[in-house]
Amino acid sequence: MRAYSLDDVHATRKRKDSWWTVFLVDPVACRLTLLVANHTSITPNGLTRFSLILGMCSAICFASGRLAAGALLFYVSFMVDCMDGKIARLKGTGTAFGLWLDYVGDRIRVVCCAAGLASGQYVATGDVSYILLGAGVAVLDLFRYVNAPQMKRVREVVKENRPGRLVPVESMEPVEPVDSVVTVGHPRPGEAPVAAGHTAHAGHTGHTGHAGHGAGHVRPVEVITPREPREPMRVAGFEDRDENPDEGRHGERAGNRAGRPGGRGGRRPKLPRRFTRLLARHRVRTHLISGIEFHAAVFVVAPLIGPVALVPLSVAAGVLLLLNEVVLIYRMWLFARVVPVMPLVQKAPRVSV
Repeated sequence: MRAYSLDDVHATRKRKDSWWTVFLVDPVACRLTLLVANHTSITPNGLTRFSLILGMCSAICFASGRLAAGALLFYVSFMVDCMDGKIARLKGTGTAFGLWLDYVGDRIRVVCCAAGLASGQYVATGDVSYILLGAGVAVLDLFRYVNAPQMKRVREVVKENRPGRLVPVESMEPVEPVDSVVTVGHPRPGEAPVAAGHTAHAGHTGHTGHAGHGAGHVRPVEVITPREPREPMRVAGFEDRDENPDEGRHGERAGNRAGRPGGRGGRRPKLPRRFTRLLARHRVRTHLISGIEFHAAVFVVAPLIGPVALVPLSVAAGVLLLLNEVVLIYRMWLFARVVPVMPLVQKAPRVSV
């Protein structure tokens, strides 16, 4: 079995990730991944199942009122969940079923932990606000994971149907590809008409500017070069957004500019250049609140602080996450409203006579 190095493990990290993962999870997860890769034969799916088991134990601790133990178990569960992807990329042992298992396992862990946290605090205090809190956390998390695939679908449709894209249609008549449109005007008085398929080039009579059998003069050929299609507009933060909200799929490429569809769109507020460079240097995404930070606030930070922080900290994190989703949906609207639903068929240029 090949011996992997820490650099090999670092190469499996995502190009951009959440700040919680980069600073508080990966430093430990990478070293544990190295140990697992070099000294065990555990598969990525095995790690995913182990992560789900730890998540269930965390939910049980929350339900029994042991908040600190539940928070630590949730943190370890998330760290193991990060390791399965690294092992899959490192050894090339990932499977399609593993993608589904990882996706569903995350949802089960969050829903169960939210239910355990809400029920445990309701039993201890009798305050119905904890029940509402658990329901809100579960609904918000499920909304994000239902919304993300649909946004991916919209992005793919927009890219497929963007202006300037040539869409092949079977019903179109086959034509020979040409570099330009050639149009021959009507003959002027005293000029001989030019037959179809003939152009006013030298070679028919041996004289430039003559055609046919030497009868009269012909009108010069008018060559029209087709205009280049306009480059489609881009909206930063949506076209380059990744699909999975928890796995670094809200990343944005540096230098994207927000489009102004129809002349009415607004530009995205730019962060200070030094700050964005600092984030890029540390692989941190530019949006500082995502599902990972939301889960960390609700299931790790707030329980470690104590019951007094559960409601206010969870509500604050939920509001920030919801605002982030609203902004992304707004950018999607700006990006998608200038592109038709069905692809525009562009006929190939032809030679008119």
